[in-house]
Amino acid sequence: MPALVLLGAQWGDEGKGKATDLLGGSVDYVARYQGGNNAGHTVVVGDQKYALHLLPSGVLSPECTPVIGNGVVVDPSKLLSEVRELNERGIDTSRLLVSGNAHLITGYHQTLDKVSERFLGKRKIGTTGRGIGPAYADKINRQGVRVQDLFDESILRQKVEAALDHKNQLLAKIYNRRGIEVEQAVEELLGFAEPLRPYVCDTTLVLNQALDDGKVVLFEGGQGTLLDVDHGTYPFVTSSNPTAGGACTGTGVGPTRIDRVIGILKAYTTRVGAGPFPTELHDEDGERLRTEGHEFGVTTGRDRRCGWFDAVIARYAVRVNGITDFFLTKLDVLSGWERIPVCVGYRIDGREVSELPYNQSDFHHAEPVYEYLPGWQEPISAARSLSDLPKNAQSYVAALEEMSGARISAVGVGPGRDETIQVHSFL
Repeated sequence: MPALVLLGAQWGDEGKGKATDLLGGSVDYVARYQGGNNAGHTVVVGDQKYALHLLPSGVLSPECTPVIGNGVVVDPSKLLSEVRELNERGIDTSRLLVSGNAHLITGYHQTLDKVSERFLGKRKIGTTGRGIGPAYADKINRQGVRVQDLFDESILRQKVEAALDHKNQLLAKIYNRRGIEVEQAVEELLGFAEPLRPYVCDTTLVLNQALDDGKVVLFEGGQGTLLDVDHGTYPFVTSSNPTAGGACTGTGVGPTRIDRVIGILKAYTTRVGAGPFPTELHDEDGERLRTEGHEFGVTTGRDRRCGWFDAVIARYAVRVNGITDFFLTKLDVLSGWERIPVCVGYRIDGREVSELPYNQSDFHHAEPVYEYLPGWQEPISAARSLSDLPKNAQSYVAALEEMSGARISAVGVGPGRDETIQVHSFL
């Protein structure tokens, strides 16, 4: 049975929640493998809308086991709050599993994230201020606190003392802020131990045994390909690896077990935060995309920057992820345009290129080269097959498939759970 990776093929916010939820009834486990509560996705079930930030969207499927893998950084307060809110709405979260090796986001990580971003001024990265970067930095510096440390007060205290010995120096001498007391930080973290205990286990063992037993496992990434710390628009990136390779390191499942890689691709392009964005629109079309596409961050509420579809980015996502299938979302937002520009290449210093430049200066100065495709006027949310779409909408999907380099296996034609055209089975 297959192991599937599902990830964002642009800068995130492509609609991974809808895609994961579509598959949720067909898979046995959905495992988040990186990121934290800086990611967010909205899932619409009937007339109910669920905004998920840390929990895998498989939590909404009664037969699916949601897993938070070792590569995720966990804000325990936010996780428990999200669990509580879903329980209050009648969603059973008792199946949730959390890796004991996942690192925790502490209060001092959030403090450092906010003060350091303010300190950067015009050079700021555009983080969410939720402590994600500092938590990953501590992980790499071997100063991190893991979920399993909550259950050993002696180890927890040693790790917090070591971390704050350095961080309080930073707060006082560089940021002119008062230091954080070790005892206060330890007591706060210990308060999460018992509420989290029922969920914590060796998720690497669970997932590998599930694959051995013929179960279907879906690995869910947060953010998107162009926000990957290694393969994205550095330094305007997240602090982890949303690309397909992150599924292996973030869960402890080997690469030879992955069968398919599904890239989520919006029918236009958006991004949140600072950084280069060649097709970004600063006109009425950009505002129209934002309004009609409801392009506001699920987690932060920030306006998303909007632009036309970028086939260069799509091809790059295929290359670095090994994408086998695309799920094209929000095609319905494009209804009503007379013609729709699609970026097929970049112009850099007078020369045209068809692949993403590896040099960051070139990418910052890249100007889009557009091909114009005919639009359509009809609403398409009732379509359930490609043949139900207007001819120009069918042609748009076919053109994007050819330009991107992987087959489009599903098309989102509205926000609802059932507003999807399934062209090829992901399983």
